[in-house]
This record gives sequence, structure tokens and C-alpha cells, in this order.
Amino acid sequence: MNAKSAATFTTKKVKHQTVADTKAAVDAFIAGLDHPFKTEISLLREAVLAADPTIEEGVKWNAPSFRTTEYFATIHLRSKIGIGLVLHLGAKMKDVPPEGLVIDDPAASLKWLGKDRALVEFASAEELAAKIPALQGLLQQWLRYV
Repeated sequence: MNAKSAATFTTKKVKHQTVADTKAAVDAFIAGLDHPFKTEISLLREAVLAADPTIEEGVKWNAPSFRTTEYFATIHLRSKIGIGLVLHLGAKMKDVPPEGLVIDDPAASLKWLGKDRALVEFASAEELAAKIPALQGLLQQWLRYV
């Protein structure tokens, strides 16, 4: 490549390459977090990451958040009953089927906040631990829409 073509060469910008889009950012965020459910937040984080090998994490919306190609889940740090996980389709509106997202939820864990948003809440570490397999099943279904 000559000097002229090198000067005009540009690389494609890759999404999620900021300092906030890293495991280290989430580690630091949680280390500095003063929250009564800090242990449960860490357990929830591990459960989400274990749901699918393509899931990565970062700090988005001032909370630990999870993504594949787009952010799709954010830990809800202000839940009134313990901790929660907000499932969404990212920051920008996406086309959603008229009937909304179709997720098999036999335990009725999802509290639908809209056609493209839902909340899963856990009151205790015991409840979270008991519901991890069901949560991971919900996440695997949710990823079809991300």
C-alpha cells in the first residue's frame, strides 16, 4: 500500500469498544457498589453470563448490562423487592411483532412492561438460586429477538 492509499484507508468502527463495555468496568462498578443485595447482584451477573457463550457485559445506564450484538438486559438496582433484571432490545426502538415478543414463561416470571420490555425480580438469594435455570431459559429465548 502506498502512502496516499494508507492515508485514505479507514477501518470499520466496531460497536461496544469503549472502556464501559468491558468486564473490567463491571468489576469496578460492583466493587464500588454500596447495595444491600450486592452478593445477589454478583450471582445474577454470573447466571446471565452463563446463559449463552455470546453474552458479554458492560456498564450501561449506570448499571451492569449485558449484550450480544446489542444490549438486551440491565440489572435493575432499584427494585423494591430485592434485585431485578430488565430485559429489553437495546437503546433504540425496534420493530416488534404486533403480538409482542413470544417467550415461553411457564413460571410466569416475566412482568411485561411493554411489547419489547420485561422485568424479572428476585426477593432473595435463595429465590434467585432456585430460578437460575428458568431465567437462563428465558434469556436464551430473548436472544432470538436481539
